[in-house]
Amino acid sequence: MRGEREVDVLREIDVLVVGAGPAGLAAAARLAAAGMGRVEVLDREQEAGGAPRHCAHGGYGTLLHPLTGPAYARLLVTAAGRAGAVVRTGVTALDWAGPLSLHTVGPHGPETIGARAVVLATGARERPRAARLVPGARPAGVYTTGELQQAVHLHAQHIGTRAVVVGAQDVSYRAADTVRAAGATVVAMITDLPRTQTAPARALDTRLRHGIPLLTGTTVTELIGHGRLSGVRVRHHDGRTATLPCGTVVFTGDFVPDQELARRGGLTLDAGTRGPAVDGSLHTSRPGVFAVGSVLHAVESAATAAREGVHAAGAVLETLAGAGPRPDSVPLLVEPPLRWIAPNRVTPGDRLPYVLRTATPLTRPVLRVAQNGRLLHRERLWTPMALPNRTLTLTARWTGRVDPKGGPVRVTIS
Repeated sequence: MRGEREVDVLREIDVLVVGAGPAGLAAAARLAAAGMGRVEVLDREQEAGGAPRHCAHGGYGTLLHPLTGPAYARLLVTAAGRAGAVVRTGVTALDWAGPLSLHTVGPHGPETIGARAVVLATGARERPRAARLVPGARPAGVYTTGELQQAVHLHAQHIGTRAVVVGAQDVSYRAADTVRAAGATVVAMITDLPRTQTAPARALDTRLRHGIPLLTGTTVTELIGHGRLSGVRVRHHDGRTATLPCGTVVFTGDFVPDQELARRGGLTLDAGTRGPAVDGSLHTSRPGVFAVGSVLHAVESAATAAREGVHAAGAVLETLAGAGPRPDSVPLLVEPPLRWIAPNRVTPGDRLPYVLRTATPLTRPVLRVAQNGRLLHRERLWTPMALPNRTLTLTARWTGRVDPKGGPVRVTIS
């Protein structure tokens, strides 16, 4: 009948990976190389590779083979293709059609894909100005870091001559580098925290060599301008206000997992990370569905995401080989000032290191892991100071001492 929607035909494959960033591509490459039938990777962007595609700076690869972001992205895409994975771009996963099947839409129209296992690698996004509830006009010249990098490195767009960067973590300093690469001046970097959240050497280099001031204890209270941004109004912790003239403002950090697909599927979400809750093999609450990368913890390095992709691929291989049901896992909880930990469930024998974040600076921090008052592990972290928005790592060597029937495991820091 004319106008009646055609019923999608279910196409079956072996493993479906949603997201072609470092985590998804690394998982697909290992799965395909292991002979896991048809492995497909979907990505809604027109080009695979994830965020590294528009991160023109170095810091990727290894010490012996350093790479820029775009080179690293090409390496991952090439590796997945050579292993036999099919990478499809411009394809969006819309919703679940069943426990292990998804409705998708792409250049050739709608399609429903079923798989024996699904790996969610949907990544994370920065919250834009509107989500941060910054009042004022809606002029041109307002970016997130990702939007800025794409404008400069992918589209060679003019971004103005004077910019303010909101944030003082690693990604904020990368944004400042991108502003300077575009030929603009960074008027100031602003953070509401009492100090920077990057390495001291980087902060010092930015202030002394590039002359970029850092305003701590400062928040943006209003954007000014009609048509084009003309300035930002800020308030300092002591109540003083000021206006910084600029034509560009970049809101950095404040990442949130892109967990819409996980949420629509009814997967259990972790209250701390706001991404899918997973155990040490990166199983989600739904059998056959795994999650990797920044959708679990927004946001870690590309190397961490790729490592998780490879780790999850091993768990997928075991599951599809008939390894049997996983042992019961118990919740892994953190107490303030820790904000979250991932993975956030634990099974005896888990091997993947844990990543954590703290809400407040701590000097010479010590992590303690306990279950029902029984100390499982104590570890002094290598960093002299734990800072907000910087990754802390906890070894998994203690997981063999977890009692699967003993209740939640708690991690504290002092």
